[in-house]
Amino acid sequence: MDAFELVALAASTSLLAGWRLYLVTFITGLGMKFGWVPLPDNMQALDVLANNWVLAIAGVGTFLEFFADKIAWVDSVWDSIHGFIRPLGGALLAMAIVDAGDPAFQIAAFLLGGGAAFAAHVGKASARAAVNMSPEPVSNMVVSTGEDIATGGLLALAILNPIAAALVAAAMVALTLWLIFAARRAIRKLLGLSTRPADGSD
Repeated sequence: MDAFELVALAASTSLLAGWRLYLVTFITGLGMKFGWVPLPDNMQALDVLANNWVLAIAGVGTFLEFFADKIAWVDSVWDSIHGFIRPLGGALLAMAIVDAGDPAFQIAAFLLGGGAAFAAHVGKASARAAVNMSPEPVSNMVVSTGEDIATGGLLALAILNPIAAALVAAAMVALTLWLIFAARRAIRKLLGLSTRPADGSD
């Protein structure tokens, strides 16, 4: 992989970690353990993800998140708890992917990866808070399942085709920004409706 491909892969992985840190860690580690994800020499630091303990923790986290993320308001509590964990995980993943021989590059990757994961996390959490305003539970489960599928599919695409990782990262950034603004509009609209007098008077 050249420098551009590594940066693109680090960016897309960090952004996806902002959605599903445990799933990203589990899939990547499992792929390396069974040889599905061959790593070049400068990415061998990611071998730690194939450690049995890391896989076990990531697997348990994936299992718990799968169910917690599909229950209205429980998902928002889960997101709040992971407001620090996801950005840190995204930062560490990005730092592990880039060239370990260049400390300045690793520090930059750590900061950018953390920022990318935080942005994706904020977009996800904002969107889910807006969805939770809906009185029925189906929309929450549909959105959560869509996030599961999108995370797994985009991660596989980024790993198998590093060039596509740049497109994945760009699409994630655009989607994150859209989710943040759309969630703000939805919440303001719902709050406006809830505070309006029942008889429609001022």
